[in-house]
This record gives sequence, structure tokens and C-alpha cells, in this order.
Amino acid sequence: MSSDAAAELIFTAEELDLLGNTADAMTAFMGKPVLAEVVDAEETGFEWVIFGIPLDVNDDAEQFTIVQLGGQSARLLGNRGGLADDDHEIYDCQCLWMIQLSPLEGVRYIKVDDEGDEVGWTDTLGEILPFEVQEPILDEREEDDEDTDDEPPMCALPGSPTHH
Repeated sequence: MSSDAAAELIFTAEELDLLGNTADAMTAFMGKPVLAEVVDAEETGFEWVIFGIPLDVNDDAEQFTIVQLGGQSARLLGNRGGLADDDHEIYDCQCLWMIQLSPLEGVRYIKVDDEGDEVGWTDTLGEILPFEVQEPILDEREEDDEDTDDEPPMCALPGSPTHH
């Protein structure tokens, strides 16, 4: 594989941010930690990220596909769902799904379920994530309103020039 092709199979900083934000959003939605770990392209030729939920002591591990996330050289994304910031901790997790980078034309991302089956493929990362994550867009009118000082503050102290 050429170095250009290998570079294409590495997540960009923007993609990593979006994947980390997805893990954080899932944590908030599910009410339990969701980890996302990037797996290096060294073994497979492409990077991929795996999403998992650390097992609780009451969980029956036989009901889930189990993966280990974390450890000495782990690249965990997002805020780790409130878990300790210990880079050396290894968690047995219920595998949720994986997203791998693809060398196929028109397919940058392949979503793989917890059984290892390819269940989605796309050239747009947001299409295979469970949440639509995008930057808020300010309405032009809102920007204009923020730039004017004609309006009095919402709360003025008695005796101040804007208090009526």
C-alpha cells in the first residue's frame, strides 16, 4: 500500500472529534459510559474505531459480544463517560459497533455490528452515526441583534442609566 493510500485510511482530526462527540452523546442518552477507542492501522492497513459499554458487575457477559477497551497504548475518544482518566485501565465492554475506514471508491466508512457483519457503508460519517451532530448555525438576524447596543440589558440595577 502506498503512503498516500495509507494516509487516506487514517481518521482526520475532525472525524476523531465527531466520533468522540458521538461517544459523549451516547453516554448522555444511555445514562452509562460509552467508550470509543481508535485501533491503529498497523495491523489491518486501516484505522477503525470501536464503541463499547463497560460491563457492570451485574451484567451477564455471556449475553454480549465482549471486547476489551483501554490499556497502555489505547486511544480513547471523548470524555470517557465519566470514567477515571486512567490511560492504563482496561475495561471489559459490551461491543456496540465499529466503524472502519475503507479504500473503496465512494466508501470511506464501513459500519460493522457487534457480530462482525458489515451493516452500512457511506462516504459521509454522519450517515452511519446514531446522532446527527453538527455545529449550530446562527441565523443572520441573530448575529445582527447581537451586534447592536440599542437595547437595554435584560436586567438593570436601580439607579443605573438603563433602569426605567
